[in-house]
Amino acid sequence: MLSAFAHALRTPDLRRKILFTLGVLAVFRLGSVIPTPNVNMQNVQQCTFEASTGSAAGLYSMINLFSGGALLQLAIFALGIMPYITSSIIFQLLAVVIPRLEALKKEGGAGQQKITQYTRYLTIILAIMQSTAFVTMAISGQLFPGCGLPLVYDATLFPILVMILTMTAGTGIVMWLGELITERGVGNGMSVMIFTQIAAAFPAQVWGIAISRGTIQWNGLTLPNSAGWLAFVAVLAVGLLVMLGVVFVEQAQRRIPVQYAKRMVGRRLVGGSTTYIPIKVNQAGVIPVIFASSLLYLPIMFAQFSPDNPVSSWIAANFTGTGFWHSLLMFVLIVAFAYFYVAITFNPEEVADNMKKYGGFIPGIRAGKPTEKYLAHVLSRLTAPGSLYLGLISLLPAVAFLFLGTSQQFPFGGTSILIVVGVGLDTVKQIQSQLQQRNYEGFLR
Repeated sequence: MLSAFAHALRTPDLRRKILFTLGVLAVFRLGSVIPTPNVNMQNVQQCTFEASTGSAAGLYSMINLFSGGALLQLAIFALGIMPYITSSIIFQLLAVVIPRLEALKKEGGAGQQKITQYTRYLTIILAIMQSTAFVTMAISGQLFPGCGLPLVYDATLFPILVMILTMTAGTGIVMWLGELITERGVGNGMSVMIFTQIAAAFPAQVWGIAISRGTIQWNGLTLPNSAGWLAFVAVLAVGLLVMLGVVFVEQAQRRIPVQYAKRMVGRRLVGGSTTYIPIKVNQAGVIPVIFASSLLYLPIMFAQFSPDNPVSSWIAANFTGTGFWHSLLMFVLIVAFAYFYVAITFNPEEVADNMKKYGGFIPGIRAGKPTEKYLAHVLSRLTAPGSLYLGLISLLPAVAFLFLGTSQQFPFGGTSILIVVGVGLDTVKQIQSQLQQRNYEGFLR
């Protein structure tokens, strides 16, 4: 991987793409720390510190997962890329049930461009709704229950509208920056920006685990003691092992051989080639984890809006990020969503029909219905370990909480590690593919 980056930096056009990507990400991180107008940053930082060290630390870590700390700081880019991700997921699901969207999806580039346009419109609508909700929570004191400090200077109508419009405009700028990275930079822009937001919180989370075991003062600096250093090293070692396992599973795939028979097209004899259908063990990617996290966030939001309700009290006591019921329900939902998402994204009937249309067949399997049943059987067998793998990765923070005995969020587990490793592998693959297009070896050496 390091050699690929070194070769890329020596290639002028790739170097320009990498530097352009880094410049856009720098602008993105800058907007994640600039507060919106009318925000009292001193009170916000005080409330954030109290919340991150209190009993609801796991909840606020989950809220801040995709914003890199910008959401609880009420920054310009507070909403980050999540409205666009949510909008994209919604249209992926609607394309299965709405014939018009399914027809657009099959039209190729023009249809995909139309769906992208619809996705942008829905992103702005979701950004208006989410920014209104978070500004309202900040003004009413529900964003940090128990803090008691005013988070805004002026709670009249005009300053509130300015805050909402600023956050919505920030989401539009973030969406535009992501598309710029995709067109002129390296990697998928939206994925790289999520990677940046999550990776930005890693150092603080790891250091928080170190100092949570007690600190010592040395030359005016606050340093962890020996127990803190031991926990720090243990977390790093476990994190490297987890990353190694995630890389191994993400790269694993089942290759189904496909043979194409020779046939006459006009006066030419074509076909006779052998290829394969790659089916990954984790065919669903990180989408089931995002679905499950979003769904479990709804009861937590309900408990925040009506804290005096008995149901809210039970949710606050049992639906913490490391609670038993939360972890169990998270595991079940991830497994269920993994099967659901694979079923709507990989259609064995369509693949079998396309193979039959172009004269392809799986050796030992008849074309048509038997091929469809075989692909469905293989897909089901592969989805089982893939969904269990996603569920176990999501339980790592809860397991780490039992051993560390700290309220700090375990950084090498759940959605964060899956996104970081997945985006990193995809970006490196894109760099290597572009390098192979520019630097290739001939037949003779």
